[in-house]
Amino acid sequence: MKTRIITSVVGLAFLALVLVLFDTVVFDLVLAAVCLLGMHEVFNAMGFTKKEWYLYAAAVPYTLLIMLASRDAARALVLPASFLLLLFLNICLITHCKTLDFGRMSGYLYFSGVILICFYSLIYLKRCLPVQVYQFDAVFFIALTLCFAWGGDSAAYFAGRAWGKHKLSPVVSPHKTVEGAIGGVIGSMVLGLFATAIYSVISGRFTTLTVSVSMRHYLLLALMGGIASVLGILGDLFASAVKRQMGIKDYGTIFPGHGGILDRFDSVMFIAPFVAIVVRHFFYL
Repeated sequence: MKTRIITSVVGLAFLALVLVLFDTVVFDLVLAAVCLLGMHEVFNAMGFTKKEWYLYAAAVPYTLLIMLASRDAARALVLPASFLLLLFLNICLITHCKTLDFGRMSGYLYFSGVILICFYSLIYLKRCLPVQVYQFDAVFFIALTLCFAWGGDSAAYFAGRAWGKHKLSPVVSPHKTVEGAIGGVIGSMVLGLFATAIYSVISGRFTTLTVSVSMRHYLLLALMGGIASVLGILGDLFASAVKRQMGIKDYGTIFPGHGGILDRFDSVMFIAPFVAIVVRHFFYL
């Protein structure tokens, strides 16, 4: 427990530093690095070794292009780069037909795609809400995403410990309960509203949204919190199901006491795109 607490404190301090550097390329580079670390964990989880190094090597420049393409000229390369990557992977399967397992390769590519979409969603928020126009609203929504995920996890854990009786998914995650999931949903909603109230006081307003956060926005954020909590549970169960099938306990050891990147960000995987979509289409109208 002591190791977990120390790791959490250090991790939160590093997160705070990254958010301070939000309006610099450092933020993008850190997210790209975390994304690539997560993909490498999946690469290992699928049982690939140094013999299949080319599968991961191909993902590196493509991921950097997606995560760092802030100019139109770079974005124009995404489609041809995607096409070339697909061609390369097909050629790999043909040339290594006897040794390269299509099922494991498909799992690696699918999971890597989920990870890429997750962390790109945070970059997407930064690009949609530039500091020069929207001040620190993007930072707030990124923090809110993590609050929904990690706050919901904590609420589910304590609710499950206190009242958990009915197993939610005993085969995939025997410790998760229905009562814990309900506690997580309520916790995410409350934490989301609390974080919004604090931000509205600190910032005074959502730039170009309203003079102050209205009741409509609080209701929308409460609904977001409930849906996000469910998505967080699905992300956690998805990552756990893969671990079960691959026979591993953790995806990595980068966080002492917590596991790997994916063990910490599994609940964020589906929440981040959801928040980015909602912010893009239901705020700043």
